Amino acid sequence: MLNQVFRWMQKQRWYVADNGVYSKLISVMGKKGQIRMAMWLFSEMRNSGCRPDTSVYNSLISAHLHSRDKSKALAKALGYFEKMKGIERCKPSIVTYNILLRAFAQARKVDQVNALFKDLEESIVSPDIYTYNGVMDAYGKNGMIREMESVLSQMKSNQIKPDAITFNLLIDSYGRRQAFEKMEQVYKSLLRSREKPTLPTFNSMITNYGKARLKDKAEAVFKKIYEMGYKPSYVTYESLITTYALCDCVSKAREIFDEMMDLKKEMHVSTLNAMLDAYCMNGLPAEADQLFEYAHKNGLLPDASTYKLLYKAYTKANMKELVQKLLKYMDNSGIVPNKKFFLEALGAFGSSRAGSESSRGATGATTQLIDKQKHSAKAT
Repeated sequence: MLNQVFRWMQKQRWYVADNGVYSKLISVMGKKGQIRMAMWLFSEMRNSGCRPDTSVYNSLISAHLHSRDKSKALAKALGYFEKMKGIERCKPSIVTYNILLRAFAQARKVDQVNALFKDLEESIVSPDIYTYNGVMDAYGKNGMIREMESVLSQMKSNQIKPDAITFNLLIDSYGRRQAFEKMEQVYKSLLRSREKPTLPTFNSMITNYGKARLKDKAEAVFKKIYEMGYKPSYVTYESLITTYALCDCVSKAREIFDEMMDLKKEMHVSTLNAMLDAYCMNGLPAEADQLFEYAHKNGLLPDASTYKLLYKAYTKANMKELVQKLLKYMDNSGIVPNKKFFLEALGAFGSSRAGSESSRGATGATTQLIDKQKHSAKAT
């Protein structure tokens, strides 16, 4: 489809082959995972007489990094990077380095990250705050705390001061690892700095305290949000609901949910899912069903994730009637459970006797639903 539209564009009087247009199109195709189309556009660009520049190569590198085969993608990206060095108009920019550094950090390729940093030091390009934040964030999300701290030290030695994003990613990374002493030290440093905490700062702290079942600390952070003049977002409330669910305080979780409904706050299906999950993880499938009905009546419509978590919980609890009821809702909504949905939902309890019996019942019901919808499709 794109090549047809592109051919049409080329025939228009106003069309002029331009690096910016090609760079944008290549970037869009990369984000959609259409690497071959991105490569086709790159070839078309050269055939039209345009000479690639740094921005085009940056888009091409980014496109390849969206490929599923990460090892091959990184090799391709590195190949383009080396090629850029030999073309005057295509010399790597700081954007090029930032793209590559983050990608290799995400892939846990520490040696290659170090090599790129060394290459950057020897070039005329200087690292910026985005360089360090990108690498630290990638390391932090992978639990590579030492490597993250090493990059932080390198950043400070280059006289680049942390910004709000730096503080937030450090807080989140330490929180994920339950290194709460370090997380709290970073938070104190943030308060002493010229930067200010943002709502994601607090949301991250609540989430990570909650996962560690430190309810009092999570509640203290929630209180701090109001003290500092912030307004909680739906993400904040969802984090608190999950915290209460993990701490066996389902009634408090429901209070938060009802407060959001009563105050007509911005409601998302993810908030509904958080409350349903709170019931399900505490072995309360009947309460989950009641909330599901309540949400339907109040216009808060479920998504595929809602059905998946309820299907899993009902089947695990051997609640065949609720499974049948849920499948009817899915049928009326035109949602067909695919293979991934079915396997993920059943995978957690196939080994138990009750789970196996219920699974067979649910399997039959789900198969009937799929067959029914296939028949309806053929009829139309």
